[in-house]
Amino acid sequence: MSSLAFLVTELQSLASETRRKHPEVREAAEKSLAILRASPEQATANLASDGPHAEDLLRPVFMGCATKNAKVVGIALGSLQRLIALRAVSPSAVPVIVSTMADCMNQGVDIQLKILQTLLSLVTNFPAIHGKLLGDALLLCFKLQESRIGVVSSTAAATLRQLVMFVVDKVVEEDRSDNVPREDTRLPDGSTKPLGPAALDAFAIFQDLCMLGNGEKPLFLKLEYLHKTFALELIESVLTNYHDLFRKHTELLLLLQHHLCPLLLKSLSDRPIFPLTLRSTRVVFLLLKQFSSELLTESEVFMMLLIRIIGGDFDPSTGTHADSGPPRPPWMRVLAMEIMRGLCGDADFMRNIWQRYDAQQTDTGAKVFTQLIAALKRLVTAKPAILGVSHQMMGVGVPAAEGADGRVYGLDKGGVAGMVATAASATVSNVVGMIGSEAGLSTQGSAMKVQCIDQLDKADAPPIPEAYIYLLGVQCLVAICDGFATYTAPLYTSLMVQKPRAAGDAVVRAPAALDPNTLPSTEPAHASLLAVRAMISAGWPALLAALSFLISTNLSDELFVDVLAAHQALTNVAGMLALRTPRDAFLTALAKAAIPARVVSALDSYVEPATPRTPAFSEGLGLSGPAPGHAPGLSERNLACLKVLVTSALFLAGSLGESWFDVLEALQNADYVLTSKGQRGPKRGPPASGSARQVSQPGPASGPPPPGAGQARHPLLADLDTDSVQLAIQRLFDASKLLEDAAFKDFVDALCRLSAEMVGMQSIVLLDSASALDVEGGEDGEPTGSTTSLASPRTEYVNRRRVSGIHLPRTLRSGDFGINRLGGVAIQNIHRLIYRASDIAWDTITSHLLFVIRLSNAPQSIRLQAAHTLDEILIVVPRNLTTAGEQQAVVQRRVLDVLAQQIMLDPPSSSASVELRRMGLETLHQILQASGHTLVVGWETIFEILNSVCKPAGPVASASTESTSSALSSPASARPKPLPLGYSQERGYATLIKIAFQSLTLVCDSLSVLSPEHLRMCISTLGHFGLQADTNISLTAAESLFWSVSDSIQAKRKDAEKEPAYSALWMHLLLEILQLCTDARPEVRMGAIQTLFRTLQLYGATLSLETWDECVWKVTFPLLDALTAAVRHNAISPSPSLDPSSSAAAASPVSPRAEATSWDESKVVALQSVGAIFSDFLVSKIMHLASFGRVWETFVEHIRDAFLLDSRAISAPALRCLEKALRASVAAEAALVPATAVWERAWQAADEMGETVVRRANAAGGQAQLHVPFTQESLVAYVDVVRSIRTVSLAVENAEWPLDRIARLMSILKGKLARHWRVLTYPNSPDYRPDIDSLSPLQSVVLETVSSIDLSAPGVPSTILRDLSEYATLPFIAAFDAPDPNAPPAPAPSMLAVQISPARMSTASSKQKRVTYMALSKKTMPMLVELFLRFKDKEEIYVDETLEALLSAYSIPIKLKYDCPPSSKFVNDPPIWKTATTSFLRIVKEIASQIQSLGTKISPERVESIWRQTIDVFRGGILADCSAADTFPFEDQEAEENFDLQLIASLEIDVVPFLGDARVPDHLILQLAKVLQQGSQLREYEPDDDYAFTPITPMRPRENAWGGSADADGAYGSTAPAIAVSRERFSYWCFDLLFLICSDTSQDQEESRKRVAALCLSALLGRCRTTLAGYVADESLRGNLPFPRVREEELLYVLHKLQELRLWPGSLWAALSDSPTQYATHQPPVDTSLPPSALIADSAKRSTRGHLFHFYTVLAEIASVPRKAPSAWVVSDQLFADTDREDARGGSADAHAHAGSRIAAGGLAAGRITALDARALARECLKEVGRELGVPR
Repeated sequence: MSSLAFLVTELQSLASETRRKHPEVREAAEKSLAILRASPEQATANLASDGPHAEDLLRPVFMGCATKNAKVVGIALGSLQRLIALRAVSPSAVPVIVSTMADCMNQGVDIQLKILQTLLSLVTNFPAIHGKLLGDALLLCFKLQESRIGVVSSTAAATLRQLVMFVVDKVVEEDRSDNVPREDTRLPDGSTKPLGPAALDAFAIFQDLCMLGNGEKPLFLKLEYLHKTFALELIESVLTNYHDLFRKHTELLLLLQHHLCPLLLKSLSDRPIFPLTLRSTRVVFLLLKQFSSELLTESEVFMMLLIRIIGGDFDPSTGTHADSGPPRPPWMRVLAMEIMRGLCGDADFMRNIWQRYDAQQTDTGAKVFTQLIAALKRLVTAKPAILGVSHQMMGVGVPAAEGADGRVYGLDKGGVAGMVATAASATVSNVVGMIGSEAGLSTQGSAMKVQCIDQLDKADAPPIPEAYIYLLGVQCLVAICDGFATYTAPLYTSLMVQKPRAAGDAVVRAPAALDPNTLPSTEPAHASLLAVRAMISAGWPALLAALSFLISTNLSDELFVDVLAAHQALTNVAGMLALRTPRDAFLTALAKAAIPARVVSALDSYVEPATPRTPAFSEGLGLSGPAPGHAPGLSERNLACLKVLVTSALFLAGSLGESWFDVLEALQNADYVLTSKGQRGPKRGPPASGSARQVSQPGPASGPPPPGAGQARHPLLADLDTDSVQLAIQRLFDASKLLEDAAFKDFVDALCRLSAEMVGMQSIVLLDSASALDVEGGEDGEPTGSTTSLASPRTEYVNRRRVSGIHLPRTLRSGDFGINRLGGVAIQNIHRLIYRASDIAWDTITSHLLFVIRLSNAPQSIRLQAAHTLDEILIVVPRNLTTAGEQQAVVQRRVLDVLAQQIMLDPPSSSASVELRRMGLETLHQILQASGHTLVVGWETIFEILNSVCKPAGPVASASTESTSSALSSPASARPKPLPLGYSQERGYATLIKIAFQSLTLVCDSLSVLSPEHLRMCISTLGHFGLQADTNISLTAAESLFWSVSDSIQAKRKDAEKEPAYSALWMHLLLEILQLCTDARPEVRMGAIQTLFRTLQLYGATLSLETWDECVWKVTFPLLDALTAAVRHNAISPSPSLDPSSSAAAASPVSPRAEATSWDESKVVALQSVGAIFSDFLVSKIMHLASFGRVWETFVEHIRDAFLLDSRAISAPALRCLEKALRASVAAEAALVPATAVWERAWQAADEMGETVVRRANAAGGQAQLHVPFTQESLVAYVDVVRSIRTVSLAVENAEWPLDRIARLMSILKGKLARHWRVLTYPNSPDYRPDIDSLSPLQSVVLETVSSIDLSAPGVPSTILRDLSEYATLPFIAAFDAPDPNAPPAPAPSMLAVQISPARMSTASSKQKRVTYMALSKKTMPMLVELFLRFKDKEEIYVDETLEALLSAYSIPIKLKYDCPPSSKFVNDPPIWKTATTSFLRIVKEIASQIQSLGTKISPERVESIWRQTIDVFRGGILADCSAADTFPFEDQEAEENFDLQLIASLEIDVVPFLGDARVPDHLILQLAKVLQQGSQLREYEPDDDYAFTPITPMRPRENAWGGSADADGAYGSTAPAIAVSRERFSYWCFDLLFLICSDTSQDQEESRKRVAALCLSALLGRCRTTLAGYVADESLRGNLPFPRVREEELLYVLHKLQELRLWPGSLWAALSDSPTQYATHQPPVDTSLPPSALIADSAKRSTRGHLFHFYTVLAEIASVPRKAPSAWVVSDQLFADTDREDARGGSADAHAHAGSRIAAGGLAAGRITALDARALARECLKEVGRELGVPR
């Protein structure tokens, strides 16, 4: 809704309200409404421009106000307010409006409030109101402000503030306009100035406010009286918001000067009234804050007045309090301090105060800033009892008592008198709060919730905490200090750190101090910096005194942090502005606060108390105070001060100069407190910082935790644990690398000076302690604790107070702080030490450290510390030296000269000197290790140093001497006896020699930089060390260093000019090495041997043939002769019966066995080295020698003798040596005559060695013990030599060996005589390896040797196949338990003795290792197959019994089957019998075809022998004992049966079709039939059964085969239960094969098959007769008792098979004849003359269904069985399955393995389920008989 609508609503309300009592008002209102409704816009415009209807529109408003009716007046004023808001009032109506509102003032509160609202709207909406009209409007507000109604008074006051602000704001707008009429106005100073209307209004109003506040009559406002407080509030509002306007208008500034300032001075000088003084003080603050530059004198007066108020009217000129009147109340001081706090926080203001008053060089000028600082200092130090004493600042574990000089942290006795009661009660517990509150200062407990200066609503002063004014004083001081820092620090950074630098200049990290006097006058900050510098110079004593006092008082953490930060700020500013004295004073104060002197002195005398039996009383009460006897230490606040000290020193590092000494001394004592005893003893509990936090908390903090206690602490109070503080100290020293050279020199000088004083004083203490011990020492040599000996003048010097105020300790310290830190600083500034002039730091540091090292009366620990520090520096310097040239030589010379001074001490005999020299030698070692290759000078110094520690060589100490000395080293009593004279020195020299030798080793690593003279010195030095008694040193010299020297010499021999000199050096070196090759010490001996041969091997290519000849005959062979003599001497001389535990053995320093072993090892090394020499240089050098024949002969003889005569450890390396030489000879040219002689002589020696091995293997027990048994390793090496010989032979001759030599080789490896041991089966080796899963090394190399033979020569394949067949049988005929290597040699077992039973072969002793040859057998079985398939076409393998031997090798595992030894131990290999079966079947597959193809080339005897062996293997596989498989899981049993099916399939495919060969005798075929008959048994028979196992003999036909009585006579029947065999399926497969053999289903090989069928038919008929006749006999006895499942299924199977069987025509006739073979294919014609029955019988025998006629009687009985006949649902199919049938398991592995086998296909076929019935099957058979006889159906 618009304002016009509101106006209409208001007028309607007015008309409605005046309808009865004031009709005239109603009429006027309705008329106005009519005007507005007729034309609202026109009516509004008429009102604003005094139009024709303006009076009519305003009339109802004025008439309503005149009614005096409150409700009507209110509506009328509301309408007026709407009109004003619409600006629908003409300016001419404004006076009437003001007058109307004046008439309504006496109405109620609502009317008065409406008037105020309307006035404010009127004045603000009509800016043209000026002058008298404005005064009248303001007068209405002033009058309402005097109302006793609070809401009216406050609203009027607020309205006045807004109106006055609006008036002044119009002045701002007026100043922006140029076209403003101005009027001359008289100013307070008598001058005139033209002012605009707004400016004149503001001037008049402000002037009247000042006059009213001063009690004068106003000139503008028609006001008789105005409260001074309200006048001051209005003045404050104007000055607060428009101080910039006042500065622009001089007339307003004159008002401030002539009216306001006198008013304020009068208010502050008269009797204090809280509201008036409060407001006056606020205005004074504004004047000082905003107009101090315009009101200079007035500002000075006000400042001095405030200072006097703060100081309690103290007159600084007289030093007394002025008696000018009654004392001012405390709240007045508080008000003054509150505004002073605001002024002190303005750094620009304080700086201006200094420049305007203090800096003026006048006698009358007031020192405002100086007096302010003094006043603040006096204020905060006035009443120490209120602030209390900080127990934390006294440290931890130090009694809270006065110092020796009667002062506590700078307070005199009088100043702390008020604290006596409080401090005295802290004796019991200085942590737990006492009854009542403790004195202290905190922002929570001492401050006011609302500061006094802001409590404008109070008529009287509020209660003020007593400590509040001191809190204000602290805040003022902190603000002043912060102001200095915030102004100076950025300027310092920009001028000194970020100043423009020239190209290439480094960044300034640690700038020097900034002296403002050196800045150019054009610098903008020049004057300000000078002012700050002058302010600090003038005020630092008072500031230091105040801050130092405050730090020692009981401040809260927040205030303590503020004060400490202020202290830090002043320290930093003083340092930045080059104020040395103030800076040092502040640093000293910080040092005193950080490390109280009493803590250091108390720590020196502190003794760790004994652990109490029960917890301390305070601990039992849960108190946090320290237990009695708590170690002195630093509190948390001490650590905070220390942290600030470190931070300030770090910040001012570039400008401290000589002041570093005091800082470093403080840090030294801090380090002593923190590390030496501050944390000693694990029973102390919490660390020092934590304890301090518990020991001395400030008073106010003893109550409830302050708000925000859980928040993060101030950074100054964070990380105050010991580690963090020490880390901060370390950062200070690390920052030394940022210093400029001059500043760094000052730092190092101060550190060395501090260290020198401390070392000197500790040396004095040490001497005094020694003298005291002479007088007062106890029996044990320890001090008695008396300190009388320390009262000398020297100790007074030691314990004097330093400049820093810290006592130096009386007790000796274990290490020197200065030396420790000096080392770190040097390392940090290592590049400065290298590349800067030596006088900057190098000379100072090294001279000081050498001084301490050579100071004999200094404590040993400090001397060692100095040496350690110096050594660290000397080590690091060469590593960081990167530049070459003159600087490199200078620096290296510096380092070595300093190091030589440390090592060559005088005298060098004391234990301390030995240790110092040891450290120096270790340093030399590290220098050489890191930088030896870069040394260009100083080698003479190095060799001089190394030779200085050597002594003339003495006799080599034996092991017994060392053991004896160690055994005697145990003490005889608790008190050690004095050592013999020179003992410690000897031990020291041994240590020095070891370390020096390490350095010599490094020198030998840098031989390339040595000249010939230096090399000769090096060899000489090596000789000195090689003669030392230390075996390790001699060994290293012989084995390593001489080699390095040789290498270096040979490298330099390449230069033709220098070759003679270096050759002489090298030959001399070889002679030195040769002397050590037969040294008694094995380590030295072996090292020399290795070095000698490595040298020859490496440089042999450069030697001439003459030199080689000398090396061979004068070095190599003599060395072997000497070693051989020593080896055999040591092998013979020791008594074999010598017990190691006997006294003789104990007396021997080295056991004979150990000594013999060491000589063996030496010879092994020599042989290996010789082998390497021959391997590398045989072809290129040695073969070209004129004496090569003798050389090779001698060499081979050495090898042969070593193999046969030396110990087992030498034999294998000797053969390897020969092997290397042989392999090397392969590269020789074939035309070279020695090449042939090489392998011929080697084979001759190998034959001799092999013969010896065989002879010793088969020797009797007594003879076998005469020789050391050969090891498997040596036998492997022997076979490798043989292989190498063959390799050389083939390379030279290009042809295979003849058969006789191959036979000889195979005889040596494994001969034909099975009862003789050979190389492969050598039984006496002590080092057999497991050979189940993998081949042993010997077996592997033997097979590789055999495999390498060329089999193309005649007779060779047979030889190899026969020997490999023997290898395959070794697990079954030659396995044995290996002999115990620790047992005495036993006689070699005979080959018959190891032919053990299968049960023994499968088990071996758990403690004895068994040689099984299993892996060899698994390897050779497939190999035999491959070789046979390769040479199957060769006639020789069939005619020389090779094939029988091959098949015989497979028969053993196949027959043993599950009784075979395990084929694997850790892997999952198939059983050996499966491998044999698979291999055997692969061979069988080829036998028949090859026999047929070779034809008559193979004799009948050989054919019979081959098939006999073949059938024997099948018999063993089919009839093998498989009972062990009964325990297998069903799946495994089935898999086993499927595997055995291969035998049946192979018989069907590979044997049966070819077994009818005429060369195969009948009994072999009958044997096969017997095997299948036995394999088809489904039940286990008793031993007297007809078909029990019997020897294989030709089978006779049964008599009366057709008679029914025969069956009845032979079968009596039984009811005994049958025992089924475990593998029914396999039995049925055998039965199937038997039926298949006799059937006519296969048409290939017809004649052969007919013969086999005729011979096997009798066995089939007999097998079927047993089943059928047995059923008939048992059925009558059993009655209704059912048959077992096996018998029923067997009966059904036989009947079904008989029904399906088709015989070859005449097969039954031939089978029943006397010669089945003769009549198998052709029978004699039928004799028609026979009787009908005989004729029918003869014809039936010739029928393909003759077998049914044979069983006619039995079939008839089965068909006529009266009871239920056996029946079953069985999986059945045709009798014979096609090989490609779809329903067979073609996807299985077995189906693929048995491809082509009908038995396998039928056995694995899925088949179909068929119902069979025995009676029905018998009837079907009888029907077949009838059909055969032609009987019609």
